[in-house]
Amino acid sequence: MHSGSFRNLLILCALTALFLAGCGKREEATPKPPSSSASAPPPAAPAEAGKADAQGAQQAAPADDKPQGPPPLPPLFRDIERRTFQFFWDTTNEVNGMTPDRFPSRPFASIASIGFALTAYPIGVENGWISRRQAVERTAVTLRFLRDARMGPQKEGRTGYKGFYYHFLDMQDGTRRAPWVELSSVDTGLLMMGVLFTQQYYDRDDAGEKEIRELADTLYKRVEWPWLQQRPPLISMGWYPESGFINHDWAGYNEAMLVYILALGSPTHPIEPDAWRAWTASYDHSWGQYEGEVYLSFAPLFGHQYSHVWIDFRGIRDEYMRGRDMDYFDNSRRATYAQRTYAIENPMKWKDYGEDVWGLTASDGPQRTMQEYNGEQREFRHYSARGAGLRDAFDDGTIAPTAALGSLVFAPEIVIPAAQAMHDRYGDFLYSSYGFLDAFNPSFNYDIPLKTGRQVPDKGWVASDYIGIDQGPILTMIANYRSGFVWNLMKRSPYIREGLKRAGFTGGWLDEADKQEAAKAAADKPAQAKPADAKTAGKAAAKPAAKPAKAQDGRGKPATEKR
Repeated sequence: MHSGSFRNLLILCALTALFLAGCGKREEATPKPPSSSASAPPPAAPAEAGKADAQGAQQAAPADDKPQGPPPLPPLFRDIERRTFQFFWDTTNEVNGMTPDRFPSRPFASIASIGFALTAYPIGVENGWISRRQAVERTAVTLRFLRDARMGPQKEGRTGYKGFYYHFLDMQDGTRRAPWVELSSVDTGLLMMGVLFTQQYYDRDDAGEKEIRELADTLYKRVEWPWLQQRPPLISMGWYPESGFINHDWAGYNEAMLVYILALGSPTHPIEPDAWRAWTASYDHSWGQYEGEVYLSFAPLFGHQYSHVWIDFRGIRDEYMRGRDMDYFDNSRRATYAQRTYAIENPMKWKDYGEDVWGLTASDGPQRTMQEYNGEQREFRHYSARGAGLRDAFDDGTIAPTAALGSLVFAPEIVIPAAQAMHDRYGDFLYSSYGFLDAFNPSFNYDIPLKTGRQVPDKGWVASDYIGIDQGPILTMIANYRSGFVWNLMKRSPYIREGLKRAGFTGGWLDEADKQEAAKAAADKPAQAKPADAKTAGKAAAKPAAKPAKAQDGRGKPATEKR
């Protein structure tokens, strides 16, 4: 724990950073949002991977408001990293690679948790917590299991179908957990992001790393994205063998941005660019001003974080964002500031909300119940999406540390003090073996049976579990803040670059990557021999590259929430 004077010094440093970056709460009706350039560290290459192309996590700031540099991370963050990494390393089944949805209750595996685990192992290698050989072995076991698992339309005994995987799997045999578990498009997307990350990290010539690259390619290429386009061009949320396609599609704006980028980049089963136009067609319903910020709103912060774990959106824009003169990274920064301002204003008068205690996202909660609070009936929930924004907002006083920590790259000057404050004020019961437990609610002091977690006398409710999809953004965003580690490796992926380009993204590192690739291709091309005679002159032109095969457009559908 830290003393009160040290905490005050941290707050003073945070306020100084806010002043330098031109951030914080604003009075204007249409305020200038905080600059995205102030929210990430200077270039720093990972120890083993991405050395040649590491661009760090900061763009150049405008000359008139360039900050002195991003805030340094205090020692607490090194401890958070290590503990959060150990969650993935210790709790995953080393026989088949199944990572639990939550721990210690550990009821089943989550394919999204597996995607984060596959991303976590190289972070462990780079920090010296495990050896590269250990990471190779664990990763290969996981990918082999996913490749060889039984797939098909049967209701039981299957792991997936059409290249997609069931949301929750049995920890031991890796098959569908129960009849309520859907074949999930977004959770398959989170898994595939982790799979493609392994393809870029394990780049050595030994047999084990070659196998990982081949396995990753196989898994990604067999996902039949068009099969879920029952109402084309949008992609359905999923499918059940008992009832068929979910009757809801992914439409912006939310975490499914990564689903469309993956589907657009597929060399075997691609969707067409009109899907991205349809995805963004609903953006205007979510665009507006909230808590002094003008941005594309999605109330829970996970929707502003997940795609950004693997893709560096700074400086690249699609057609919609070009029209708004901003990028998705800056949009997430504004969303982060809006949530903090909401907590400071605290319209529902929840206990402890303030400038350093904030963060609403999908998380555990105490119980689904109605209770009296401050003289009125309030709704409380157990696991649920929570958030503050223009649409779909819900707040029952439950704070999730991952909401703030997963936004570290966007707004470090407000996230660092929040993490420190939550650790200092609540750490005795909130911070344990694997870092921050999932959530806490200082306002919930009711003597009723709980769905999960426990009551702490005079402190309210606290979760008893860690949740994989909340642990993942904490670990990966710290790595991105330190060096751009995950981002820089994913910039190499031809599938991610193709997906972005087919979605209409241009600018920044994406254009630079194309230039570098073209220059390399030109340099590698052998000098053309002089033709022996005029008849053969000019006949050595290179053949154009073949277009990716377009899969037959199946018609199908599903619909599910984040969990």
